[in-house]
Amino acid sequence: MRKVRRVTRSIAALSAFAFLAALALPACGEDKGPVAIKLGRDVCEMCGMIISDPRFLTEVRLADNKIHKFDDVGDAVNWLSAACKTPDDATEFWVIDSKNGKRWLDARKAFYRSAETPMNYGFGAVEEATPDSISFEAMRAKTSRAKYACKSASPTDAPANPRP
Repeated sequence: MRKVRRVTRSIAALSAFAFLAALALPACGEDKGPVAIKLGRDVCEMCGMIISDPRFLTEVRLADNKIHKFDDVGDAVNWLSAACKTPDDATEFWVIDSKNGKRWLDARKAFYRSAETPMNYGFGAVEEATPDSISFEAMRAKTSRAKYACKSASPTDAPANPRP
């Protein structure tokens, strides 16, 4: 009789565990929002530097659901350009509020103020517009560098014997 009770309890426990695991699985597939950046350990996708300043954290999630981490919003803008992508190609584009380094903001809806940033692009994100802030598109125009522009044209597209 005791053996039957133990087996019954074990089956009930396993069933409960399986049920809870099944509930958790859909949540695993729904990756949304920014992920934690480990300051002093995670590396910027663009420049390869260790991310250390919490006021300028930036993350981009593309359609493949992979998060790309950056130490400066300017690095994220130029990384997208070098990959022949635009901010619209990102399913999510997050920046940290540079005032407190704790609240994540949608980068495309945030405003940008002049700041001394890790890679010297010069903009920190803020949630509210101020007289000295600019829009995402204005910040993007000021931080875009020609050397990172998309180079999607293949070398075979160029003339074989260009003349000076």
